[in-house]
Amino acid sequence: MKKIFLLCLSVLMTTGLVKTNAQTSVSGGMKVEVNMSNFLLSDLNNQSSRMKVGPTLGGFLKVDLHENFAIQPELLFYYRQSKTKVGIEKDDFQQWGMQIPVYAVAQTRLGSGKGYFGVGPYLGIGFDARMDKADINMYKKYDGKKWMNRCDFGLGVMIGYEFDNRVQLNAGYQIGFVDQLDVLKDVASKRTQTVTLGLGYRF
Repeated sequence: MKKIFLLCLSVLMTTGLVKTNAQTSVSGGMKVEVNMSNFLLSDLNNQSSRMKVGPTLGGFLKVDLHENFAIQPELLFYYRQSKTKVGIEKDDFQQWGMQIPVYAVAQTRLGSGKGYFGVGPYLGIGFDARMDKADINMYKKYDGKKWMNRCDFGLGVMIGYEFDNRVQLNAGYQIGFVDQLDVLKDVASKRTQTVTLGLGYRF
């Protein structure tokens, strides 16, 4: 997984340095988002996971290969929260991490600005994850066991509009393919789900 992570970083950096032809243009920008996240649970019948709000901040490169098509890799840092219920007990889940999505973007002129739609994979790395009451890092091993998987991989979609002053409004959805459970991975599964709303600016 570390090799995949380093490969994605290399692609992110190389994309910004190389122009594939005379018509290709490269730009960058920043974005700030509100994320709403929880987990999709399987075979955890006494548990539920409800969305809560957190912030996301990062930047992106936009490589316009054609007036109607672009590639957009991003580097994002997030803080996510969700409400967990096990039986009658309730607790708050909190998570810090980093994510690298790479979108294939279709775009077209709409009014004085540009509308766009993107789809592509993402790679996520968790820095810290804990339940509020337990207050232990669920990525670390305790007695030779850890509760959660640090790495995530999945698919995301985004839709947005860029005004003529390069300010962007966007929304997105991501679903994880990797089971986040470690100790219970043989009997149950827990996958990430995130909805985002945000603002961006392209330089």
